[in-house]
Formats: sequence, C-alpha cells, structure tokens
Amino acid sequence: MIYMDMPVGSGFSYAVTEEGWISSDTIFATQAHDFIKKFLSEHPKFSHNPLYISGTSYVGIIVPKVTLELYEGNEDGDQIFNIQGYILCNPLTNKFMDFNSRLEYAYRMALISNDIHKSAIDNCHGNYVDINSANSACANSLQRYEECTSHIQTNNILDPFCDENDPTLDCDTDEVKAINKWANIEVVQQALKVHEGMIGRWVMINQTLRYIQGKNDTSCYSYDIFSSFSYHKKLSSKRCRALIFSGDHDMTFPYVGVEQWIASLNLQVEAPWKPFYVDDQVGGYEMKYAQNNYSLTFATVKGGGHSLLLGNQRESLVVAQRWFSSQTYLSDS
Repeated sequence: MIYMDMPVGSGFSYAVTEEGWISSDTIFATQAHDFIKKFLSEHPKFSHNPLYISGTSYVGIIVPKVTLELYEGNEDGDQIFNIQGYILCNPLTNKFMDFNSRLEYAYRMALISNDIHKSAIDNCHGNYVDINSANSACANSLQRYEECTSHIQTNNILDPFCDENDPTLDCDTDEVKAINKWANIEVVQQALKVHEGMIGRWVMINQTLRYIQGKNDTSCYSYDIFSSFSYHKKLSSKRCRALIFSGDHDMTFPYVGVEQWIASLNLQVEAPWKPFYVDDQVGGYEMKYAQNNYSLTFATVKGGGHSLLLGNQRESLVVAQRWFSSQTYLSDS
C-alpha cells in the first residue's frame, strides 16, 4: 500500500520552486498518474500486483480520472498496469449535485419538516445551491432550511456543533489532536523520512487548499474539474471494479448525492439493498451493480460521518474486506 500526500502542500509534501506550489485538479491527477508510472517502472517486482486507486472526500474528483487514464494507457499499449478498479470513501463527485443533495438529506434525517421540504421543492425547482435572486419564494424556503441546519455539524450530524470560523473555539476532536501531536514528533518524522525544515508544522487539513461550496480558484490552486461523473461513466465500460462507501451521518457529501450519480450510470442491480454485519450487529447497508465487465458496490456505514476512517474503522475495514474477498459480480449481459 502506498500513501500519496497530494496535491503539493498537503501532508508532508512541498515544492522547491515557486512554480512548483501552483497546482490544480488536472495537475493533481496528472502528477498522481505520473508517480504511479514512475514507481512501477522503477520497482517492476510490483508491476503484476493487482492495482487499485483509492481516496476520500475531495479526491473523489481526482481518483476516477487517474483510474481511467491507467486503463486507457493499457489500451494504447503504454506501460501496462494490472489495474483492477478503484475505491472511494465519502467522495465528492459533482460540485453542484453533492452540495445540492444536502436539503434532501436533511429531510430524510428529520432535520427539516415535510412542510419545509415541500416548500423548497415547489419554489426552488430542484436547485438549492445556485439561487435566482428574483425568486423570493425559494429564498424564503431556503432561509427556513438554513435556520434548521446552520448549527448542525456537517461532518457528522450527531456531533456537537462547533463553529470553525470562531477563532476562540477549539473544534479538533481528541483523535485529531492525537494525530496532530504524533505527526509533529521529530523521531516520527525522521522515521517517515520527512525532509527536515521543509514544511513547518504538519496539519491534518491545509485550509488554503480545502474546498468549500462555491470556492473560487486561489493563487496556488485551480479547482478546474467540476465533476468526475464522466470518468465514472467511461470506467463503467471497462473491466473494472468499484467500491463506493459513505457514512450515513455525513452531511458534507451526503450518501443521497452518491445514490443520484450511481443511478445515472444506469447499471443493472446485481444484489439488492441489504444489511451487512459487524460482530453480529448491523454495521451498515450495501447493494451491488454489474454490467458486462464492470461492477460497483455501494455501501453506507451506520452512524458514520465524513471521517469514517477515524470514527468507524472496524465497519470500514469490514466493508473493504467483504469487497476484496467477494466475487466480481460481473453479469453476462
């Protein structure tokens, strides 16, 4: 397993030139692709191992593009990879759809009433993000929605609300504090071969790079891929396996939006929605799709938020283990 700190400025990554600090979604994907090619070229003993590309959150914009480029490189007779598929956790896929799905999610989770939900549908015509300023009825509906949800912690709707924009508050969880402390220990960085003095203090999230709804490009980063759906669609014609899983209490990129774009792939259902179990308890739910040589498993983790791998490690591990050990669920059609 290889972890990549990307784009530049995240994790322990850094640039040695001023130009090197400038990046974008497209550059991010290209550099990830180039790294994989270079690594396997320099370490050919790994070249026949099954290759899966994975990522979480915003990297849902990047991973499908990188995965598709590896498949297309194989088809073009480029350096051959044993690419098998990709894995995404709580992914961002479409910078309109995923944020737009928050209202429907709020309704399903009883954060807004039937009346507010119906009012928004009737007045906003399915668009809760790019609001027409002349549509006062829609604005009023969304004001009621905001009143009900503005103090909900989007990373996990069950967590206490903490305003990250208030400098007097410390919103880091105990897990995040422990990770921040560990990653800044000198001997830890030495063991990880971190180049001394290149990044300053390690932080879990680089706020300069962090994407929020409607964020414009910055001087160092261009958010130039609006949606990764087209890459998913092209991958659905490949001999490829996909695992997509979401915490069902994540309102950052709700499972509702994930369901919407998966439905748009128009795949056949191989195995209907059903629970999976962890230690004899329901750990979440999953369903499987397959068409020709492509298969996709979609799972939700019960009680999980946006940081699934911090708060729901056991359930997430079971989801991954079940997927890796399962049959490919490829149909004959």
